[in-house]
Amino acid sequence: MTRVLSYNILAGGMTPCAGEGRRTESLLRLISAAQPDIIGLPEGLNPRRGTEKAVVEELAERLEMTLLRGDHPTAGEEFQVACLTRLPVLASRVHVRPGVLTRPVLEVHVREEDGNELTVFVAHLLASFHKGRTAEQLRQREIETILNIMAAVRGQPHLLMGDFNTLAPGEPLRASALLRYVLYLDQTLPDESQERDGHPHLAYVLPDRLRPLQPLLAHLLRNRLALWFIDALAGLSVPRKSIPLLQRAGYIDCFRHLHPREPGFTCPALMPAGRIDFIFASPELAPRLRVCQVVQEGNGITGSQASDHLPVLAEFGPSATPSPEKEPTQTRPQALATLSLS
Repeated sequence: MTRVLSYNILAGGMTPCAGEGRRTESLLRLISAAQPDIIGLPEGLNPRRGTEKAVVEELAERLEMTLLRGDHPTAGEEFQVACLTRLPVLASRVHVRPGVLTRPVLEVHVREEDGNELTVFVAHLLASFHKGRTAEQLRQREIETILNIMAAVRGQPHLLMGDFNTLAPGEPLRASALLRYVLYLDQTLPDESQERDGHPHLAYVLPDRLRPLQPLLAHLLRNRLALWFIDALAGLSVPRKSIPLLQRAGYIDCFRHLHPREPGFTCPALMPAGRIDFIFASPELAPRLRVCQVVQEGNGITGSQASDHLPVLAEFGPSATPSPEKEPTQTRPQALATLSLS
């Protein structure tokens, strides 16, 4: 069995959450409960805290996992991806596409316990929800580019995971919950502060055409009929053209494949509103899918105590294909991997 966790840990685990400056302990407890072999971290690195030891470095040490970094100078101050794994790392690559990919995509090639090889890709797509269809068009370009990158391993077991900042067609959206959450943040967090890292402002979420309603939102959100109208309007108007690109290419949405009717909301963790965190399995890997779930809590830690996203866990059974001669089992993966840029 191989257990894979996709987890946006919010600003590299360094933004204050529930009064803490570094969320190493809460993240460690929640992650440990899931017992993952591979962890994809769409917001694993925080370049704005460059002088501090990264939380993911602490997590790697405590979990006895190898850390693979997906950061690159072209991404500037954008939060960048990372990956942790306890499996032997065969190679890794950071895919950089300035002007197309908001953040580099990290590719990690590992050997599973049954001796077979698996490639994982970790991505974090553009947010900019206030830009509506323009932002979705940019995410479509990102997906098209990621599909071109993954073409190199077509025919081999691989998966794509991360924060896609978009919804799949037909997925529910509780826009009223998202608005309540952002209003709560606007009231509790300072406007200009390092503590705001990773937390959205209302102006970042609300589409331009709805800005005139901003002064009325607090009142509207107390009205049951208004809540229904907000959710219905958002559900119809939010663009959903990025995820179908992956589906048409044969990739399986692991959670939706096993849970056709459950909402599976992943964000915001405190007031869940939508499912924007995904694990997609390639056609070769999908038959091995056994479990996929949104992790709500673990070891006494709730999801909202650790991050603003809930992690997604997928478990894959052993391959039906006979594996090559198996190397001796290692209790700790090799510390080094081949790193190249493309």
